[in-house]
Amino acid sequence: MGLLSGTQTITRYRVEGSFSENPTEQVRKGLKKQIITDIDNEAQDMAVGWTSFEAPFTPDFDDASFQIGTHYAFGMRIDKKSIPTKVVKQQVAIASAKRLAESDREFLSKNEKSEIKEHVINVLTIRIPPVPNVFDVVWQYEEQEVWLFSTQKAANEEFETLFNKSFAGLKLIRLFPYTQADLTLSLSDADRDRLSNLSPEDFTE
Repeated sequence: MGLLSGTQTITRYRVEGSFSENPTEQVRKGLKKQIITDIDNEAQDMAVGWTSFEAPFTPDFDDASFQIGTHYAFGMRIDKKSIPTKVVKQQVAIASAKRLAESDREFLSKNEKSEIKEHVINVLTIRIPPVPNVFDVVWQYEEQEVWLFSTQKAANEEFETLFNKSFAGLKLIRLFPYTQADLTLSLSDADRDRLSNLSPEDFTE
């Protein structure tokens, strides 16, 4: 878990907007609304949702505390099933041979091959356990800032989508040099144009 590991990578976000009612209860409702769902024994190959910081594999926002002082700490979990290509190929070959033997034919039609492959993938997806990835999240509500302990592009995109689904009326702005300058400085349109045309400088020899 990123927050408790020796090395950390963080993506920072600014949160635009606020809750009109009790923030802690609104955060709880949002987390419960998009809590991670179990896809074991399901044909679904991926699930994304919120999980608790202390118990990421048994999330329960009714009992688990996600508030630490003025901060909210929880996690985003991405469960994904990945079937090796060679396993699919093997099972398709076995199923195809069985179909040919049962029908006393030498060839299968294109549609039959597609049906067999689709069936094999569905069966394997149900049987294979998903691989979970947990990304820690710290929300400093009063500071209007959220930290996601990951810089992976896919994780960032899933997090932004999940946050928007969970907390209506709030908007995430990813913080990097351009957005930080735009948010903290009183820039004119001309200044923004110049800023957008800047390129990074390499200071190493």
